[in-house]
Amino acid sequence: MSLGPVVPKPLDGSVRFFAVAYLPTYAATLFVLLLVWAGAPGADVCLRRAWRTATAVGAGQAVWIVVGTTVVAVVFQPFQLAVVRLLEGGRPEALGAGPLRALQRRRRARLAARSELADEQSPAQVQRAGAAAAVLRRRYPLPDHLLRPTALGNVLAALRDTAGRDHGWDATVAWPRLYPVLGDRARAVVDDGRDSLDAAARLCVTSAVTALVSTALLLRSGWWVLLALAPAAVALLAYHGAVQAALTYGDAVRAAFELHRFDLLRALHLPLPDSLQEERTLAEALCLHWRQGLPPPSRYLHPVDSPPPPGT
Repeated sequence: MSLGPVVPKPLDGSVRFFAVAYLPTYAATLFVLLLVWAGAPGADVCLRRAWRTATAVGAGQAVWIVVGTTVVAVVFQPFQLAVVRLLEGGRPEALGAGPLRALQRRRRARLAARSELADEQSPAQVQRAGAAAAVLRRRYPLPDHLLRPTALGNVLAALRDTAGRDHGWDATVAWPRLYPVLGDRARAVVDDGRDSLDAAARLCVTSAVTALVSTALLLRSGWWVLLALAPAAVALLAYHGAVQAALTYGDAVRAAFELHRFDLLRALHLPLPDSLQEERTLAEALCLHWRQGLPPPSRYLHPVDSPPPPGT
């Protein structure tokens, strides 16, 4: 799974593959085929022609279409993380990111202004400010250098910035180690959020590419070129869906840190801290070890019922 802490989530079954990889690819293939069957590229486009051609497709041709679509979906499945990275907007210093980051900075400033409390606020105003602060925490990272040029990028950057931070954890390096020790319920919630994010991101990029291909096919077809707006609209809706899925995914990952960070310490056979300060010290030492290769904590705590070492 990926968090940025986003580590790639392994393909975990036919349902995930169908929703994330196959369904968007199949829909795009079918849409482009219908345009070609209708007469594109060319000036004489007719939907009735497309319908006649589609109904005349034989079983052998249908099998080849399904097989070809499946092969394309499988080939592009390993690039799922790259798809999410693309929608995140790439690196903050990337070419052309400056104006978009400035836009996101203004939006963050407006939200931060709504979260501020002046003297003698009414209970309703306090509640609205608290709600704005919660949205700010979920949607934007606090450090300016982490600000991304897109809404999705900032939601995931906020997740990397805040998950486990209050207890000293760096989610980017801790999450790949915490995820395997999650309980079944927590893992199911996290996986569901990640699957929704991946499916929406793949649908967004696939639909955007389909819109470009459709535009190229219909350039000489007059008003028929407006058909390319259909996949473009799907891409826009899918992007907004990806942002909402990322918010849900972020909540699940933060909850996983809150509930299971001590399970990670137990799995590492490290003593549990007695205070928040002790936990922060231990978590920071572990994260420095994972991130920079510094020496790990030197004290271990083995359960009494641990099996004896081999050969003893």
